[in-house]
Amino acid sequence: MVKYLNKNFVINFLIILSIFVLDRFSKIYVIFQNEKSLSTELFESKFLNINLIWNEGIAFGLLSFDQKLYYNLLTGLICLITLIILWMIIKTKGLEKFAFMMVFGGSIGNIFDRLFYSSVPDFIDLHINNFHWFIFNVADIFITLGVIILIYSEILLKKKHEI
Repeated sequence: MVKYLNKNFVINFLIILSIFVLDRFSKIYVIFQNEKSLSTELFESKFLNINLIWNEGIAFGLLSFDQKLYYNLLTGLICLITLIILWMIIKTKGLEKFAFMMVFGGSIGNIFDRLFYSSVPDFIDLHINNFHWFIFNVADIFITLGVIILIYSEILLKKKHEI
């Protein structure tokens, strides 16, 4: 355990903490603005709306359930996967480690919301005309970027090493 408490551990911890704090502040701000204005529509522009919705499912509202049992099982599964990601952070290096830290930081942000609010506040609504992407939050951005980096690393960087 002591070997993990070095400079790299502190830097890694600060990266994860920064992602978590950025996510928390953004959600707290949007929730506060929603309560202040009494409206879920907080900002509208040509390509971006800030609309607060409460997501009981996983990423982008998938697997939303009305029953508490399914919600609790899904939350437990998410916590288990997050622990596996933590183990992957410990076992990997370089770009992959950074990607896993991004996914982990975003995941603990959303887990916090699931435990504290029983749902996750999503509010970033990207759209072109009437086509709207799924509404998401800052944690989802880091999770998505982390997964994209992992895919890039797995497909392109490992392919280079084979040549």
